[in-house]
Amino acid sequence: MPTRILIVRLSALGDIVHALPVLSALGRQDPEAEIDWLVEEAYAPVLSLVDGLRQRVVVRARAPRAQDAASFPGGLGYLRALAFLRRQRYDIALDLQGLIKSAAWARLSGARRVVGFARGHLREPQAAWFYTETVTPPDAPHVIRKNLAMAAHLGAPVSPLDLPLDPGTRPELQRQVEAAAGHAPYAVLNPGAAWPNKRWPPERFAALAAALGQRHGLVSFITWGPAERELSEGIVRAAGGAAILAPPTDIADLAALMRGAALVVAGDTGPLHIAAAMGAPIVGLYGPTWPERNGPWDPRDEVISRAARCQCHHKRRCQIGVPCIDDITVDEVLSAADRRLEKGRRAS
Repeated sequence: MPTRILIVRLSALGDIVHALPVLSALGRQDPEAEIDWLVEEAYAPVLSLVDGLRQRVVVRARAPRAQDAASFPGGLGYLRALAFLRRQRYDIALDLQGLIKSAAWARLSGARRVVGFARGHLREPQAAWFYTETVTPPDAPHVIRKNLAMAAHLGAPVSPLDLPLDPGTRPELQRQVEAAAGHAPYAVLNPGAAWPNKRWPPERFAALAAALGQRHGLVSFITWGPAERELSEGIVRAAGGAAILAPPTDIADLAALMRGAALVVAGDTGPLHIAAAMGAPIVGLYGPTWPERNGPWDPRDEVISRAARCQCHHKRRCQIGVPCIDDITVDEVLSAADRRLEKGRRAS
C-alpha cells in the first residue's frame, strides 16, 4: 500500500508557496506516495495549481469545492474534516506551520508519525506537545530551507529546489495583456499588502512606473487585490501613461501574469512569492520583515531592506508613526531594477 502523507500548512499564500519544495522532495523520494494537504479555504486555490497532490483537504470552507478537494463547510465542518482525515489512515503528518492549531490537526489526523519542528523553532512552542518526532532545522535562514529539513528528516532529497506550481495557459488573460500593452515587455508592480507596514508609498510606485517606461520601455501593470483597486487606479493616474491597471486576477491568472513579466517590484507579500515561483526577475522591498528568511531565493534577484533598522519587526502597523519601508527611495529601486534587468531571467 502506498505511503500516505498529510502536509499541514493552513495559511498564508506566501508561506504555502515556501512549503511547496517539501511536496516536490517527497515526490522525488517516493513517486507512489499519496500526499494530501490540509489548508484553509482562503488559500486553497494556489494548491489547485500544484502537481503531486492527491487532494486538498479544505477547512473553513463556505461551500463544497472542486473534485480535487475534500471540502468541509458549515459549523460542523471541523468535525467532519477530522473524521475524514482519520479515515485516510495516514502514515505521516507533517506540521509545517508550527502553531498549536496546526499541530493539533496533525495529531488528531490519526497519523502514526506526527512530525514538527523542535520547540525553539516554533511560533507557538506548546505545539511541540502534539508531535511524536521533532526536527531541528539547519542554520540556513531562509524558511524554504527550514521546511526542507522536514523532508530531509524523512530521507527525501532536498536538491534541486523545485516548486511544482503551474498556472497553465490563460488565454483570456493573454488577450487582455496584449490588448493593453501589445507585445511590449512589461513590468508588474504590486503596491498592496495585508500589513500597512509592508506598503511602499503609492506615489513612489507611480514615479517608478514612469521611470521604467522612460529608461527601459516597460509598461507597468499595477496589480490589485480585494479592497486595493482604488489604490492601484490612483497609481495608474499618477504615472503619466506609463502604467496600466492589471485585469482582475485569480491566483492562476496572477501566476501567469508574473511568469511573463520582465520585472516584478513588490513588498513582502504573496504576489512577490508567486512571482519568485514563476521565475520572474524581482526587486523586493522589505521593511518590518527579514528578506534573509522569506525573500526571493534566486541569487540574481535584488532586495532593498530596512529590516536592520526597523523597530517593529513582524508588526502589522508601525509603532513609531513612520514605516521604515518609507525610507526606500525611488532612485534606490530604479537602480536595483537596472541591475536586475541586466542579469536577465533564468532559463526555463
